[in-house]
Amino acid sequence: MLLRRAMDTLVRLGRAADLAETTAPGHATWLAQDAVRRGIPLVVAAGGDGTIAEVANGIAGSAATLGILPFGTANVLAWELGLPRGPEAAAAVLAGGRTARIHPGLATWRDGSQRLFVQMLGAGFDAAVVHGLPPGLKRGLGKGAYVLQALREMPRYSFPRIGVVLDEGPAIEVAGAIVTKGRLYAGRHLLAPDALPDEPGFRVALFPRGGAWRAALYGAALPLDLLPRLSGMALRRAGRIELTTDAAVPTQADGDAAGHLPVTIRDAPAAIAVLLPVLGR
Repeated sequence: MLLRRAMDTLVRLGRAADLAETTAPGHATWLAQDAVRRGIPLVVAAGGDGTIAEVANGIAGSAATLGILPFGTANVLAWELGLPRGPEAAAAVLAGGRTARIHPGLATWRDGSQRLFVQMLGAGFDAAVVHGLPPGLKRGLGKGAYVLQALREMPRYSFPRIGVVLDEGPAIEVAGAIVTKGRLYAGRHLLAPDALPDEPGFRVALFPRGGAWRAALYGAALPLDLLPRLSGMALRRAGRIELTTDAAVPTQADGDAAGHLPVTIRDAPAAIAVLLPVLGR
């Protein structure tokens, strides 16, 4: 078991750790908040991007540092930050890594609910895939579950128009948008080549035209790292993003279902400390 191997490595390195298992969506946030209240300086997320985001939500605004054991499906943030995927190597980072800072995004929906995201927020087709994905299929097929669900969604998703306002610019209409803090998407596939998670602000991938065949084209280009080169996609910089619509367009944050438009996105009030491998090792 990956977690057991990581825990054994921490013990060998002389680091004690308390283990708490999550039981439902949002539980990792509560556990992280409780750890902060108890003055625990390092709170570790053992899981995928959604679990990491929940822990980040729980420690946001505190002096706690985020540790990561990347045991999820895509592990986008782990790839982004150069974290090792092996449990022993990942545990060694927790025991002797360097501290850096990342700047999460903060999404605010119409009802006032808010959520930090550490890597990306998508609106449109990619979010529809996440919303429709059965948990059992994800557990059984891993990344392949997203491919299968995308094929299911293509003929039934209507690609409604989305209004986008970047900073104080004019409103534009697109079929889909991905607001990202980093370069990568859906694993280690390139989306925004010049994005950096330790910088404020965002890169916004805009997909002006929708349709099943375009979604298939984007899906085929993604594993080849050709998506940023396609003429049907535009990349923009922004510090504040508004996404609106008259339809029921879903949103996803760090690979988890996260409500529907409209949503406003800006930088979180404070950066979060995170443990990374020592440079040169």
